Amino acid sequence: MKKICLLLTLLTCYFSQSQSPSDKFRSIEVKSNYGSYLYTGTALSEAGFLDAGYGAINVKIGWQSSNTESWAGYYKYPTYGIGLYSGFLGNAEVFGNPSAVYGFIDFPIGNPNRRNKFSIEPSLGITYNLQEYNAEENPINDAFGARAAVYFGLDFGFEYRFTRELDLTYGFDFTHFSNGSSYQPNLGLNLWGINLGVKYNYNAAQKVVDNDPYTKNLVQARFKSPEKTKMTKINENSISIMLAAGGKQTKEDGGTGRQFGVFSGVLDYEHRFNEIHGITGGIDFFYDNTFQEFEEAGDRSAIGVHAGYDFNFWKMVIKAQLGTYITDDLGKGAYFMRPAIRYNINKTLFAQFGLKTLDGGAADYLEFAFGFKPFKW
Repeated sequence: MKKICLLLTLLTCYFSQSQSPSDKFRSIEVKSNYGSYLYTGTALSEAGFLDAGYGAINVKIGWQSSNTESWAGYYKYPTYGIGLYSGFLGNAEVFGNPSAVYGFIDFPIGNPNRRNKFSIEPSLGITYNLQEYNAEENPINDAFGARAAVYFGLDFGFEYRFTRELDLTYGFDFTHFSNGSSYQPNLGLNLWGINLGVKYNYNAAQKVVDNDPYTKNLVQARFKSPEKTKMTKINENSISIMLAAGGKQTKEDGGTGRQFGVFSGVLDYEHRFNEIHGITGGIDFFYDNTFQEFEEAGDRSAIGVHAGYDFNFWKMVIKAQLGTYITDDLGKGAYFMRPAIRYNINKTLFAQFGLKTLDGGAADYLEFAFGFKPFKW
């Protein structure tokens, strides 16, 4: 807890720095969560470890995009920042005491200046302090095969503007913990429920304008969003080449440190309609070294095709792809999905992190990738 408080203090000081009296809108939010589990296994349910539901506390520090000349105008000026998560999943000896650090972005839906604002907030980060599966000491835990996992959250929330600085926040949320089959077992946990919190809005430029604690010379505490920037057609086409690698375990190796290398190669055609929306289609090459029963390397590979949708903001792209195999699927099922997030380093190079799935939504492996766009028109 002391580490969390120290980190929050440092972050608050950083976000509050101002070199000029221009507006610098910031926010601090404390939110409590409560709900139930969406668990695909049976062992934890039959043992009663999921009956009481879960609880959590989130502390978030955000800053408000307010530059009318930037990308933010296309998305009604979202808020983005860093969050800390502390969860209570019931039996600490089985689950541990999960904590997480994550980044989030809050996209307003509808009129962002209404007294009761609705928004959708995705978040992505790292969960730690999990109690992993152990064949002797923790054999019932088939949710986590490692002490760390990917944290993913999705919040459908409201902010009721209670006073000049304070908001009452409430909504529904979904949280997912998984290591992408890097370690087995890996059924993961899905949490869904409700949340309630308080959000404090302030302008860090107040210290520059007038830092007297008794001053009546107050600057605007929160950003009032102008009209959404109108989108223009881009109609940009490109060819991208991506190379990805990762590691995974078989079920037989659960509880050990043994891992096998996996590889993905993707050739994609990408079309971007405007600042936000795009589509993709391409060919995949997969190599999975867990298939040790095949002596020939070629027998451990598969070829697939896919199509997908791209949601673009700033230098980031949220990608959702659905594909199928045109060669032997190696027992992975007829279809695969690839949810991923891409960061465009420049106009040519990019880095990407995603999940390649088996038939349905079960994790196959995590992809850590780099790529480039050799052709663009």
